[in-house]
Order: sequence, then structure tokens, then C-alpha cells
Amino acid sequence: MSVANAFPAEQKYIYKPDPELTRHLKSVQDHVHRVCAPHLNRPVMVETMDGDVFEGHIVHCDKGVLYLRLSAERTDRAFFPGPFGGPGPYGNFILPLVLFNLLAISLL
Repeated sequence: MSVANAFPAEQKYIYKPDPELTRHLKSVQDHVHRVCAPHLNRPVMVETMDGDVFEGHIVHCDKGVLYLRLSAERTDRAFFPGPFGGPGPYGNFILPLVLFNLLAISLL
């Protein structure tokens, strides 16, 4: 089968957002990026739309993602709970958070 025949001429979408929604989400991402950028390396508490709360330092903010270095005492909320958490070489987990999923960011 050739590559040209691998995809139908007209693609049927399962989901495609309304263009107005896309513009609005992009504006929210841009706004949160402008708010976060001046606070790099500052301690913050972040609450997501799902009610999860994370404490850490903003490491980077780019392309709709906030990168948060979790506080050493809160690493049990990272990707690798258990013996890897806490101070030491494995205690600096960076958690990527999608900007439009954030409910609140507060300085500590």
C-alpha cells in the first residue's frame, strides 16, 4: 500500500474544537504565560482544575506548559513516589502542567 493510499482523501474527525474555543484557549495560554514568566524560580502553589495542589518553583513556561520543580517535602505527588522522593539526587522532580488546566497559582 502506498503512502498516498494510506489516508482517505477527506479525513473524518472524531473531535475538532470550534475555532472560537481554539482562539480563547490560546489567549488563556498566552495570558498565563505572561503572568508566570516574571516569576521563574519563585516558590508557588498551583491548583489544577481537578483539585490537585502542588508546591514548588516555576522552572520554565513555554508552549502551553508550566514546568514546576516540586518541593522536596512534596515529591510524593510526582511521577515516582516511594524511595525516590525527598532530598537527594532523585528529589528534584519537574512536573509539567498544562496551562489551561490550571485554576490558581499563588506565590509562597
